[in-house]
Amino acid sequence: MNAAAEAGPVPAAGAPDDGAPDDGPASDTAGGEPAAADGRRRQARGRTTRRKLIGAAVESLAERGWHATTMLEVAERAGVSRGAAQHHFPTRESLVVAAVEQLGEEQIAELRRRADELPQGRARTPVVAEMLLDLYTGVKFRAALDLWVAASHDPGLREVLVPLQARVGREAHRVAVELLGADETRPGVREAVQATLDLARGLGLANLLTDDGPRRAQIVRQWAGMLDAAV
Repeated sequence: MNAAAEAGPVPAAGAPDDGAPDDGPASDTAGGEPAAADGRRRQARGRTTRRKLIGAAVESLAERGWHATTMLEVAERAGVSRGAAQHHFPTRESLVVAAVEQLGEEQIAELRRRADELPQGRARTPVVAEMLLDLYTGVKFRAALDLWVAASHDPGLREVLVPLQARVGREAHRVAVELLGADETRPGVREAVQATLDLARGLGLANLLTDDGPRRAQIVRQWAGMLDAAV
């Protein structure tokens, strides 16, 4: 068994209602209501539990790192039993997959949400460049970074994380192209967009230990001019 995998479910005594499946038959009713309504409530509780667990995992990764982010730690943060947590996510790896997907979806959704606010013409590129560079700052980036570092030493985690991160990266690249209105059939345009995302990661690293805001602002202005000429 991979060292990252957790032991089997160990339900906590007295844990709150957490969305784990009921022991009774699916045809039971609650309070005289049809079984279908009861099933929908359980599904809703299950979705709520998953969201809590994913959010707790991201927080723990950012604050404590991969090695301290155990299933028990995440379950306690989410306010559910360990057994319920492992019902939804049998291993830490499966929880990480969901957390990375959630992080990527949130980042892409934020970019798309701000797309309608973008100016047109040459004024658009600096705003988009700043948006893309801001992807790699804050708690979400810190959580992802700790996973990357851990995966470099953990073959099991790397096997799970690499294809997932590649998928998230492709989606970020696609959205960047859309926001910039870039034509990737032109030579060098694809590389310029990818270089923007790579630069953003590097600036995110520089911002982890100290406030790198003033230097970032200067680099964004300079890079935006170069990017505008390239795309």
